[in-house]
Amino acid sequence: MERRKIAQMGLKAMEHLDLPGELTPGVPDMQLLGSRQFFMTQHKGVVSYSPETIEIDGGTMLVRLVGRELQLLAMTERELRVAGCIEKVELVE
Repeated sequence: MERRKIAQMGLKAMEHLDLPGELTPGVPDMQLLGSRQFFMTQHKGVVSYSPETIEIDGGTMLVRLVGRELQLLAMTERELRVAGCIEKVELVE
């Protein structure tokens, strides 16, 4: 719980100072490449997985990818890559 509070404080400081996310530790970095690939660093793991929906723990938020034929292409402790027809990216706090 303490890590989450620190990460939330980091998010608030980042927003206040208008800093890019990669400068703040613990803040996930997400990239959507067209509608076919999604890349994320600083994740905390995959919460649920199906060809239509993938939910990823981003630490301070849940990241939900919605689409068709979604596949987890690669995943390490810190990074993951998803491919498929990505129709929507939702950030749930």
